[in-house]
Amino acid sequence: MAKDSAVELEVGDRMVRLSSPDRVYFPARGETKLDLARYYLSVGDGIVRALRDRPCMMHRFPTGVAGEKVHQKRVPNGAPPWLETVRVDFPSGRHADELCVTELAGVVWAVQMSTVEFHPWNSRKADTEHPDEWRIDLDPMPDCPFDSVRRVAKVAHEVLDELGAVGWPKTSGGSGLHIYVRIRPQWGFPEVRRAALAFAREVERRAPDLVTTEWWRKDRDPSTVFVDYNQNSRDHTIASAYSVRGVPEALVSTPITWDEIDDVEPRECTIATVPARFAELGDLHAGIDDAVYSLDTLLDWADRDGLE
Repeated sequence: MAKDSAVELEVGDRMVRLSSPDRVYFPARGETKLDLARYYLSVGDGIVRALRDRPCMMHRFPTGVAGEKVHQKRVPNGAPPWLETVRVDFPSGRHADELCVTELAGVVWAVQMSTVEFHPWNSRKADTEHPDEWRIDLDPMPDCPFDSVRRVAKVAHEVLDELGAVGWPKTSGGSGLHIYVRIRPQWGFPEVRRAALAFAREVERRAPDLVTTEWWRKDRDPSTVFVDYNQNSRDHTIASAYSVRGVPEALVSTPITWDEIDDVEPRECTIATVPARFAELGDLHAGIDDAVYSLDTLLDWADRDGLE
């Protein structure tokens, strides 16, 4: 296939042009830009559900993941007229018209623009200032084994059960785990962050040898798991469910069941393996919009503990 060749991909009712389809994006196994597009097509329902109606930052790798990484908020001029965007404002007074996925063709268009990772907001187009998703990020410090992340995930699950909240776990596509909880979009970012901090402190109380909530990295024990409550701050984003990560092995942030916590090996979740898993299991986050939680109890905890 010539370097200047292109292919047309049928995505629903649209045709999306993909240039340089044979460009190697992931050197570990030699997977290409076309392989990346085909991966996203294979998990279409899942990636669209994860991104739907959310402002989304694109992490682009124009020459593959071994090259430069570009964090792009703004959809460039020349995007197709059918592509949805959402305007978000920043404290600087500036704004950006960000990608807002409403159909799978939007994901494939982003791949054409060399996007590997999708980092959506935890709020939606209808009301960008009130999140509908609370994110629990279990981020292991450099000397922390993944078994400790598994143990902390179980403590988090225990607290969620006691709260009556349904958590939806996934691998991070790196060395940690994420848990998402749908919430009513009635609180602003500061309140959602306070609730997330109250939860993190409760997990820390139950597993003090495993967990830290210290914000400054220099103050954290390098063998602990940081429960990163600040991922719920405004304009903070993490890779979505089914997002590929910009690493040579093409790891995927993969939804899992709670029963898989003991056995999941995140490095085995790649664009080479997740399509078959998705074909067999479907989208394990398919019910997430039907399990909506109120933050009232967590905000009471935050008040009790004097958290800001």
